[in-house]
Amino acid sequence: MTLVEVAPASVLAPNYHPLPVTLVDGLGSWVTDDEGNRYLDLLSGYSALNFGHRHPVLTAAAHAQIDKLTLTSRAFDHELLEPFAARLAALIGPLVAGPPMVLPMNTGAEAVETAIKAARKWGYDVKGVPADRATIIVADGNFHGRTTTIVSFSTDPDARRGFGPYTPGFRVVPYGSLEALRDAIDETTVAVLLEPIQGEQGVVVPPDDYLPGVRALCTSQDVLFIADEIQSGLGRTGTTLASELWGVKPDLVTLGKALGGGVLPVSAVVGRSDVLGVLTAGTHGSTFGGNPLACAVGLAVVGLLETGELQARATTLGIEWGARLDALVDAGLLASSRRVGLWAGLDVAEGRGTGRQLCERLLARGVLAKDTHGSTIRLAPPLTISTEDLHLATDRLTDALR
Repeated sequence: MTLVEVAPASVLAPNYHPLPVTLVDGLGSWVTDDEGNRYLDLLSGYSALNFGHRHPVLTAAAHAQIDKLTLTSRAFDHELLEPFAARLAALIGPLVAGPPMVLPMNTGAEAVETAIKAARKWGYDVKGVPADRATIIVADGNFHGRTTTIVSFSTDPDARRGFGPYTPGFRVVPYGSLEALRDAIDETTVAVLLEPIQGEQGVVVPPDDYLPGVRALCTSQDVLFIADEIQSGLGRTGTTLASELWGVKPDLVTLGKALGGGVLPVSAVVGRSDVLGVLTAGTHGSTFGGNPLACAVGLAVVGLLETGELQARATTLGIEWGARLDALVDAGLLASSRRVGLWAGLDVAEGRGTGRQLCERLLARGVLAKDTHGSTIRLAPPLTISTEDLHLATDRLTDALR
C-alpha cells in the first residue's frame, strides 16, 4: 500500500478560526484590508490596542529605542529598566495592598505563571505551608492563558481537553460565590486568583459584594488576593484597574496586553514587595522580560494613563454607549448586554443567529468584533475612539442585528 502525502492548505497551524479578512494597515480605530476595504476595530486586540493602532506617542517611543538598544537580557542592566519599574509602581502602587514592587515579563500568561510561582514560594517561605502542598483557588469560567499549568484549572473544554496530565494544586469554585470560596480555603491555601471581570466569558461582572468579600476573606485567612487585570486593566473599565470599581486593593496584580500598547508583548506583576521579594536571583527570570524596547513602550503607555484622561473618557463614552446597547435589548435585538467602561458583552437574541454569524454580518458592514461561547460577542473599542465612530459602529451593529 502506497501512502500519498497530501499537502495541507496552509503550513500555519490551525489553532485559530479567524474571520475571512486579511489586514494590512491600521491607524487609530480603523484598519484596512488587502483589498482596500476599511473597518472599525471593535476588538482592539482583546484590549491590547486600548490606545488604538499606531498611537503616535507609542510608535515614536518604539522607533527611537529601536535605533539605540533593543535587548540586553537580564544579565545586564539598561537605562530604562528602573525608570519603567518606578513609573509603573507609581501608577499601580496606590491600588495594591502594600509597598509595590514590579516584575516585568512578556506575555499575559507569563505574568500569571509568575504570580503563581511567587504565591507558592511566599506560602512556603513566609506562611509556612508544608513543602509541595500549596493550593490556589480559582473561579469557574476563568481565562488566565493557555500554558499547561493554566489550562489545568480551566473549565473550558476546548482550552483544557487533550493537554493532560494536569498540574495539581488548584481548586475551582463558582465565580461570584463567597460561600464557596470560604469553604474552599484551608491551611494549604496561599492565594485566590481571579479576574475582577471575566473577559473571555463575555464581560461577566460579579455581584457588588463579591470582590470586597474576597478581599476580606483573604485578609482574615492570610491568603494572597491576585487580580488578573490583563484584559480589564489599564483604562478599559474607566479606571486604571477594574478592582478600583469596588474599592478593592489586591496583593498582586497581573498586567499585560495594553501595557505593550499593541506594539510588542509587555507584561508585569505588580504588588506587595514582601511577596515578590521572595523571588531571588536564579529563582525566576526571562531573557526578554523588561527589555529596553519593552520598557520604552511601557513608559509611554504609563505616560498616557498618568493623567487619567483616557480613563475618564472611557467612563463618559461608556455611559452614552451603554444607553444605546440597552435600547437594543429593549427592542428584542439582544437578549442581554453587560458593559463596564468601553467593554461590552452582548448576547444575541434567540432567532438572530450565533455570535459568529453576527460577527460575519458586522464584517460585511465594516466592523470587526469577536464571538465567544456560542451566542455572545465581545466589544472593546479603542479608548481613543471618537464619539462619531462609536455611534457609527453601533448603527452598523443595529443594522446587522435586524
